[in-house]
Amino acid sequence: MEWHDLLADGFDRLPEFLGKVMDGLSEEDLRWQPRPDSNSIGWLVWHLIRQQDAQIAALMGEEQLWIKKSWHVKFNRPADPNDIGFGHTPEQAAAFEPPDTEILLDYLKAAVNRSKQYLRSLSKDDLDHELDEPQYQPLPTVGVRIVSILDDCVLHAGQAAYVRGLLQGKGWQKY
Repeated sequence: MEWHDLLADGFDRLPEFLGKVMDGLSEEDLRWQPRPDSNSIGWLVWHLIRQQDAQIAALMGEEQLWIKKSWHVKFNRPADPNDIGFGHTPEQAAAFEPPDTEILLDYLKAAVNRSKQYLRSLSKDDLDHELDEPQYQPLPTVGVRIVSILDDCVLHAGQAAYVRGLLQGKGWQKY
């Protein structure tokens, strides 16, 4: 197995896992918060897709799918490339109105496909290229950033599954 196949496998697991997490949920369920200052399943899934889309687009030097493919319209949100959830207040997270699970999963699949396309375009040497981000020391590399993006997605997917467990108890997951 090549390195890019390994990373692609990690990204490919996200739609399958989150499809199970969101299976059968209503729009009300997607908006449910365990506490008023907690994130909902819908917000968590949207945020993990947005950060993946934004960061991969930045690495590629291309426009985000959010804008390029008008995903913002399907989410009834502005075409703001910085609208990814980082820094959202509890009030902003609570006000988030997710679309249905099909739109969330379709956007996720589009972001995953683009991430895999980007991975296939890289050589092993490209992974060691340092990013011009002096706020971080040592400077991150492309490879470190890709792992960070995947890690963030997996963490938020797990959080969404946990919130589903809080919403419905242990029996929600069917193996």
